[in-house]
Amino acid sequence: MVKTASSPTSSPVTITVSSGGKETGSRSIGLTSPVPRASISNNPNSPSPLGSRGTRRASSGGRYCSLSKDDSIEEINSEFVRYTVHIPPTPDHQSISASQTSLNEDGKDGVKMKPERSFISGTIFTGGYNSVTRGHVIDCSLERPETLKPGLICGMKGCDEKEIQGKCDCGFKICRECYLDCVGSGGGHCPGCKEPYKDVSDGEADEDEAGSEAEDQALPLPSMSDFKLDKRLSLVKSFKGQNNPPDFDHTRWLFETKGTYGYGNAVWPNDGFGVGSGANGFEHPPDFGERGKRPLTRKVGVSAAILSPYRLLIILRLVALGFFLQWRVRHPNRDAMWLWGMSITCELWFAFSWLLDQLPKLCPVNRLTDLSVLKERFESPNLRNPKGRSDLPGIDVFVSTADPEKEPPLVTANTILSILAVNYPVEKLACYLSDDGGSLLTFEALAETASFARIWVPFCRKHNIEPRNPEAYFGQKRDFLKNKVRLDFVRERRRVKREYDEFKVRINSLPDSIRRRSDAYNAHEELRAKKKQMETGGNLSDPIKLPKATWMSDGSHWPGTWASAEPDHSKGDHAGIIQAMLAPPNAEPVYGAEEDGENLIDTTEVDTRLPMLVYVSREKRPGYDHNKKAGAMNALVRTSAIMSNGPFILNLDCDHYIYNSLALREGMCFMLDRGGDRICYVQFPQRFEGIDPNDRYANHNTVFFDVSMRALDGLQGPMYVGTGCIFRRTALYGFSPPRTTEHHGWFGRRKIKLFLRKPKVTKKSEDEIVLPINEEHNDDDDADIESLLLPKRFGNSTSLAASIPIAEYQGRLLQDLQGKGHQGRPAGSLTVPREPLDAATVAEAISVISCFYEDKTEWGKRVGWIYGSVTEDVVTGYRMHNRGWRSVYCVTKRDAFRGTAPINLTDRLHQVLRWATGSVEIFFSRNNALFASRRMKFLQRVAYFNVGMYPFTSMFLLVYCILPAVSLFSGQFIVQSLDVTFLIFLLAITITLCLLAILEIKWSGITLHDWWRNEQFWLIGGTSAHPAAVLQGLLKVIAGVDISFTLTSKSATPEDGDDEFADLYVVKWSFLMVPPITIMMVNMTAIAVGAARTMYSTFPQWSKLLGGVFFSFWVLCHLYPFAKGLMGRRGKVPTIVFVWSGLLSIIISLLWVYISPPSGRQDYMKFQFP
Repeated sequence: MVKTASSPTSSPVTITVSSGGKETGSRSIGLTSPVPRASISNNPNSPSPLGSRGTRRASSGGRYCSLSKDDSIEEINSEFVRYTVHIPPTPDHQSISASQTSLNEDGKDGVKMKPERSFISGTIFTGGYNSVTRGHVIDCSLERPETLKPGLICGMKGCDEKEIQGKCDCGFKICRECYLDCVGSGGGHCPGCKEPYKDVSDGEADEDEAGSEAEDQALPLPSMSDFKLDKRLSLVKSFKGQNNPPDFDHTRWLFETKGTYGYGNAVWPNDGFGVGSGANGFEHPPDFGERGKRPLTRKVGVSAAILSPYRLLIILRLVALGFFLQWRVRHPNRDAMWLWGMSITCELWFAFSWLLDQLPKLCPVNRLTDLSVLKERFESPNLRNPKGRSDLPGIDVFVSTADPEKEPPLVTANTILSILAVNYPVEKLACYLSDDGGSLLTFEALAETASFARIWVPFCRKHNIEPRNPEAYFGQKRDFLKNKVRLDFVRERRRVKREYDEFKVRINSLPDSIRRRSDAYNAHEELRAKKKQMETGGNLSDPIKLPKATWMSDGSHWPGTWASAEPDHSKGDHAGIIQAMLAPPNAEPVYGAEEDGENLIDTTEVDTRLPMLVYVSREKRPGYDHNKKAGAMNALVRTSAIMSNGPFILNLDCDHYIYNSLALREGMCFMLDRGGDRICYVQFPQRFEGIDPNDRYANHNTVFFDVSMRALDGLQGPMYVGTGCIFRRTALYGFSPPRTTEHHGWFGRRKIKLFLRKPKVTKKSEDEIVLPINEEHNDDDDADIESLLLPKRFGNSTSLAASIPIAEYQGRLLQDLQGKGHQGRPAGSLTVPREPLDAATVAEAISVISCFYEDKTEWGKRVGWIYGSVTEDVVTGYRMHNRGWRSVYCVTKRDAFRGTAPINLTDRLHQVLRWATGSVEIFFSRNNALFASRRMKFLQRVAYFNVGMYPFTSMFLLVYCILPAVSLFSGQFIVQSLDVTFLIFLLAITITLCLLAILEIKWSGITLHDWWRNEQFWLIGGTSAHPAAVLQGLLKVIAGVDISFTLTSKSATPEDGDDEFADLYVVKWSFLMVPPITIMMVNMTAIAVGAARTMYSTFPQWSKLLGGVFFSFWVLCHLYPFAKGLMGRRGKVPTIVFVWSGLLSIIISLLWVYISPPSGRQDYMKFQFP
């Protein structure tokens, strides 16, 4: 078992705390590690963070782990790393523990102050390898004091009742119930000043308490044996404890739920507290059983009238292909065997590739969700949740960015704003921005975003704004008054629009502001250095070498990347940074104030809380492989596990914003429905904005997202495509599902069910981690063995290890949805508030984003995002499916997310190149579906195998696109003559392909235009990016040449009057353009040569000409968008295109003339190659 942090030897990290700056010496304090935030729960039903034998250790005022290396995990990490945490003094010099307990203390003028928030959200925590972990307090202008809601609230923690006046001279606010508790069980002492209450004697307290109990006690009921119980009523029982002791406060629950006593049962009255149309003013009680049985989701199959002919056509086309290929093999062209051999080889491969692509499409499905059931089940008052607090699990949202030049900060800011305003419980949401470039520009843009969110988020909640991305909302070209009924909407929208315009100006001016500020500070530092040189008597002619630092607004060095790229401050060499821009919100709603000079909108009826927002930049050092985006995502997984530990994770690219504010709820319907514990992730389709109306380069990719992904949803689930995906955290940790199925025999027809969460597992594969179930009666040693292996798998952070079973517990289904023998959680177990964020937690989070943390662990191998491929998304999803997990494709009526895609031809080709290169890497790795386990379905395995195979089709496609030109040049054709049998087979194959396309359009909802654009870009990519990807993959496998790729540029928001599609017409030369240009020029030349030869021939062979021209025309039609992209806006072709085209055409013509010279003209062809 993993030792808890209470032991003095549980981690190779030693942390010292100093209270001051450089003047005060570092004073070492013997501190204990804090209880992990995720492990604290007031719910007795939640498991212990480290199992039943894990002891909970209290934190006696300590804030940081004081841990040594003398542990059993010493052999795992041979280096001893010392951490020193410097905590600058806060303005009131109070300790962290004091700030935690004073969460609800009142300041002057009735303003509620939050010391712990001003400390955490106003402090940048930095640290890393052999460096000091510091907390740098900055002037936080974002945290404004919040005024209390009208009325005086009790000061006891967790209570929001109205206070009673004059109970103690210290002024501590306390309600009547808390006051009676203090008098009865607290010794009669005031919780504020710890002095006895003066105005209440023991006798008076007893009298008041007895009177209160007499008032609250229900009237005596007749004996239950005297009458027959009405079957319509449900008996109210206590749910606490195993033996159901009678400790449930019936009267309190009935009062809070407006209930009244019936015959030992709770009966709900109508609106009006007992005055209604039913008998005695009451209606029948709600049917809890029926409500609990209603499903959250439904699977809707495709109509049999479409699906049956679709499957029949697949079989017919497969048969036609078989007969056609058989005829082609038996009837070679004796006059041009080389031409026949190349063509038949290509056709065999194309048939195999088509089969791989078509087989997984046999079982498409559609899915629907019911959000009303989700609200009833998890956010309605019930026995275990009288106040109706949200019982939904927490979600951590990850947003990744790497370069503010290619990914504009304004685009990222709009994505963050759409997340903060999403329709999900505020206290259950946390947003993390990963800045892999460590840029001050991104940091300050996020700070501005957090400030503007205080205006934007309440505005969205009040008026139900969609979409909740301000740039997209204000840029809509539709009537913004539609479905808006509030009278103040137009006025408040105008004010928020003006604030957003000013916000954009501030964001766009940040680069110049940072540059001017840094130049001023650097000049000041040079003057100080000059002055010091003069005072010391140095030679004034000697140049002073000072680093050109990047400065923050408070006059301190930015710990991340500097513009001058100095040591310890470059993109690949900087410290880890964590800044909580917005601290975790309170558990109870906080309502705003009326409209005045400071408040732009009236928020008296709007919850003004904001989700937690955290800036994270992981540590980077030379000599470490940081694994690009996958490494950044794994750093966020560890950071969020310590700071918020949401059992579910949503990851988004910085340019993909939430278009549907209910998207998270729709995804959670699948996770929380019956059988949802087997789902590892819910993938949403990608939808794009800013695409040209004709979609020249198939940027929408609708054939993949609406055809292929829907079809995979009918198997084991869709692939993970890198963004817009809700993960189950335990699945990312590499654990196996609670139960799965193994497929044996031919095509997996024999199925064996496995239950993997039992205490004893008979069979466990090499790539499997079984999550132990923490129960008091579990005496098996398997849990201890698994716990001892946690440091090797997840690293040496005890807080991270303690958070794992908590995340698993919070992600469970409700107990009433689980079958017999399955683990579940009781309803209402997630309604307890989260623990406030403290400095110790952030300091622990700093340690898990260090560059060396993943050494000798399984991060990137079996845990988290998988390393080793530029398409880490596909590999990560494949590993989960290989362990037996299922995934779900969630297509919402209103698009869940929207993003941007590169509309420039060169950028689009480089994007496809990166995807294809990742596929080649997958094919030559252990992630090839040929090595998949038996837990993956046969057709799912075919789909993953096709992912690694499709780039190799490009080699055959290149040859086949040249064959028509070769046929026209040589006067030969792929067949001896245009036989009737050949034409019939060709017609049958073509017709079945068109019919299949029509049926796919029917059941998927795409258009014929989308299908045709996809076919065109398939050939464009297959003749340009895919061959280059195959070459790069082979070089990596054979020669070990590392593959590097450029970040896809995200289009910036166009200004008013600018052309939205200006980037579409920009021509950027790339070597990827050479093969398609060559194919076009050769085919056009061949058509001219073939036509001239046939017309002037003594015996013209028109059939061979028509065959060659038909296939050449087929190639040119597919390459038409590529040719149009080379023309630019006004049809101007770059000179380099003519140079390359002419040169290649001359070379190919000379080669052909040399190989097959014209008859009767051989006297003039005397040249030969040297």
